[in-house]
Amino acid sequence: MNIQELDQKYVLPTYARAAVEFVRGENATLFDADGKKYIDFTSGIGVVSVGHANKRVADALCEQVNAITHISNLYYIAPQAKAAQKVVEASGYDMQCFFGNSGAEANEGAIKIARKHGERDGEIKRYKIITLNHSFHGRTITTVKATGQEAMHNYFGPFPDGFVYADGIDAIESLLDDHTAGVMIELIQGEGGVEPQDKEKVQKLAKLLKEKEIPLIVDEVQTGCYRIGAFTASQAYGIEPEIITLAKGVGGGVPVGIVMTTLKEVLAAGDHGSTFGGNYLSTRAVCEVVDILNERKESGDLEITSLMFNKALEDFYKKHQDIFIQKVGIGMMCGLRVKDAETLSKIINNARDNGVMVLKAGRNTLRFLPPLTITKEEIDEGFKALTAAVSGL
Repeated sequence: MNIQELDQKYVLPTYARAAVEFVRGENATLFDADGKKYIDFTSGIGVVSVGHANKRVADALCEQVNAITHISNLYYIAPQAKAAQKVVEASGYDMQCFFGNSGAEANEGAIKIARKHGERDGEIKRYKIITLNHSFHGRTITTVKATGQEAMHNYFGPFPDGFVYADGIDAIESLLDDHTAGVMIELIQGEGGVEPQDKEKVQKLAKLLKEKEIPLIVDEVQTGCYRIGAFTASQAYGIEPEIITLAKGVGGGVPVGIVMTTLKEVLAAGDHGSTFGGNYLSTRAVCEVVDILNERKESGDLEITSLMFNKALEDFYKKHQDIFIQKVGIGMMCGLRVKDAETLSKIINNARDNGVMVLKAGRNTLRFLPPLTITKEEIDEGFKALTAAVSGL
């Protein structure tokens, strides 16, 4: 059997896979089993932040595997403590970390922290979590319910109680009450269509929540680890949340999720845990990825790369305004609004045929999440392929 036949026989059909098998990568370039070359403007949905087959990450992981891969969180794990230090220092916040394995797990941890924090006075059961319509927070039963997309709630109920959806930042205040344990938002909605929140509105909300002593949870699974320029979008928006969640790019391809919080005294031993979370392998990856991106930030290379990519995207957008309605996003989390869903689907398929990988977001957005290490040559080659993909539409 070939790979496609094996997959169809033994793997649950939860993904609408394209008929491509990648076997090798170099930074923002991929090669399939037939030797065809592709430019990757997706970085595995924002995961491969320092590029495919990054030598520094590979060397660090090989060294770690040859020493020790896993023991358990019943003992001290040196790279876990170092990874927490690097993440906290890069964020600029006075926080502590919990390590899990995914963005959904990070968001589960954030919800548990907020709910336990809300119960500590023992007087009122604070359990309500307010999220936004069109949000996306994960695939577990709880984070699916936290996600403000009704279509994702089909089939899987009954769900945990206490999730309320606001139709925008302005609508959150009217939903606050004595039972509110926290407010969870994405500063740029990724799956929801690369939709940035208004900075002044976010700052006003953050101030209000501090006055009411309600934790603000910022889901930075996609925006974190320098994706939009600062280490967190929260820094870029000038706010100080009580809880931040990270995943995707912070591990550079190794599964890891992180909850960061100023509420250091809320969880006690036994309140939360993870068998695999924060093990030697995943946190060694975090250490190396954060070091690489810190260096790129300090040298100015990160900003140069972002400017180059956005200029190329802007030029492409201006040449094809018969197809695209608007350019959206911040930093290296960008999108182009497409005139209709059918055209968007054609672009994604044509792009792949022409050797460039792009993503869909929301109903009508072409999404770009390139590796933060993408080169000018890869940018130019990718947009050349994308130009070929939209010709004739």
